[in-house]
Amino acid sequence: MDTKKIAQNIRKRVLKMTCEAQSPHISSIFSIVDIVTILYFKILNLDTQNPRWLKRDRFILSKGHAGAGVYATLAERGFFDVNELDNYCKNGSKFSGHISHKNIPGVELSTGALGHGLPVANGMALNAKLNQQEHKIFVLLSDGECDEGSVWEAALFAGHHKLDNLVVIIDYNKIQCIAKTQDVLDLEPFVDKWKSFGFMVKEIDGHDHEALEGCFMEAKQTKGQPTCIIAHTIKGKGVSFMENDKILWHFRSAQGEEYDCALKELA
Repeated sequence: MDTKKIAQNIRKRVLKMTCEAQSPHISSIFSIVDIVTILYFKILNLDTQNPRWLKRDRFILSKGHAGAGVYATLAERGFFDVNELDNYCKNGSKFSGHISHKNIPGVELSTGALGHGLPVANGMALNAKLNQQEHKIFVLLSDGECDEGSVWEAALFAGHHKLDNLVVIIDYNKIQCIAKTQDVLDLEPFVDKWKSFGFMVKEIDGHDHEALEGCFMEAKQTKGQPTCIIAHTIKGKGVSFMENDKILWHFRSAQGEEYDCALKELA
């Protein structure tokens, strides 16, 4: 299975979706595509024909504004027909800009307001342990989201209860909506913070597919403490003129010549 090709297909589909809907957040989506590709095609125990299967692993996208990336991944994985995505962010569509679970197979939780994903994931993880269920809960946060106090309350809870069936992933692209994270509210020393809350912490290149797979597999086997994977990513990954310090691409979509150029790079 060529996961790198799958990830590029997802990026191309997201490019089209956001262009046609004239919706924002494409750079925030592109930074997580490799992460969600490896999760859905290599790691998560799931059944596309039975999305509510009790023994499935759960995935929560806490940075809900990147929902188009998960929608495209679910379609690529076979949860529903890819042609359904043509209605993304249009009037009456079930595919809203911030991810929604309503009538969309494979989505566990609607999110949008930041800071909610990890607390809900804690509840899922604790419930699974109390009921002696073996599935895992993965939750993907943005780095800017870690400005929210609810994230650290939830981290304290997870460490206290030794939720070793919980895997937290941080999309550490170092840019939030208005500026660099270090200028808005510096997160460093980031690794030490998560360790101090009782997490097993790994730092990783969030675009290295082999490293991601190995790290996720190790996290699934970790006992006695929750895991935090700090994934160093590039905002806008895959399209040169969207990458890194291009804060504007948090708010807009590629149109006209920009679309053509982006599509050419992704090809």
